[in-house]
Amino acid sequence: MVQAVQKKLGTRFSDTLFIIIGTFFVAFGFNAFLLPNHIVAGGINGLTIILNETLNLTPSIVLFSVNMVLLLLAFLLLGKEVFFKSILGSLLVPFFVSLLNGFSLDHIEPILSAIFGGITIGIGVGLVFVGKGSTGGTALIALIIQKFVPIKLGIILGMCDGLVILCALFVFDVQTVLFALIALYLTSRMVDRVQVGPKSSKNVLIISNDYKKIRAQIVSDLNLGATLIPIEGGLNLENKKMVMVVIKEEQFMTLKESILSIDPSAFVVITSAHEVVGRGFTTDKQIKKASVR
Repeated sequence: MVQAVQKKLGTRFSDTLFIIIGTFFVAFGFNAFLLPNHIVAGGINGLTIILNETLNLTPSIVLFSVNMVLLLLAFLLLGKEVFFKSILGSLLVPFFVSLLNGFSLDHIEPILSAIFGGITIGIGVGLVFVGKGSTGGTALIALIIQKFVPIKLGIILGMCDGLVILCALFVFDVQTVLFALIALYLTSRMVDRVQVGPKSSKNVLIISNDYKKIRAQIVSDLNLGATLIPIEGGLNLENKKMVMVVIKEEQFMTLKESILSIDPSAFVVITSAHEVVGRGFTTDKQIKKASVR
């Protein structure tokens, strides 16, 4: 889908469009679900909810002020590239939050607000990342900290979100904070899903004495590539070969039936493959781009 939009509209325009749509989703999820129910799902958005409750500060003004400071620090400490990638998203989020001010769904159950708020914001952040942008906030804080402290980005982000949620414990009740954890988890899952795309793949490992027949049938009947990996049996240390094949999710049942028709006692391990790049999974144009890099 992303590639189709980029091909039709051009990379620069489509990236900008993804960032605009993504930041709107973030603002909508924040105003409609999280803010009215005091769900502090980490990040600067969560901090604005705490400040709105304790000091009655306007969320859009807090977001704008914090992001402006972070953008300035990013320009000085991280360089122009990070600054320009972050500026559009960092300014659009408070703009849309201000535009949607007063639009809230405070009459629905908090658990539903946590679920749909987390999903909506996750979709929004994912779209911004697809557009090679950033919503600013804790992402910029994490990058700045990482410049001086050699810690993984994910750990720093987790610490920032954890600190915000810890602060929420002093303002809201435990139940509200637990709802925030649900929203935070769903946000992270949706970000991954949007970036990877809706298509799922499976990595299948097959151990069988009839590995040659199985591989031949996979290649000829299913028109898939299959890799033979030398292995050593765990019980009698017998040297064997394992077949590895990556398939699209809808092909699994056909593959399974094909394997069992040759060897009903075959040992098959299936794992999810979150992103697959190569022939059969990406276009020839994408493969050429990857090889150039």
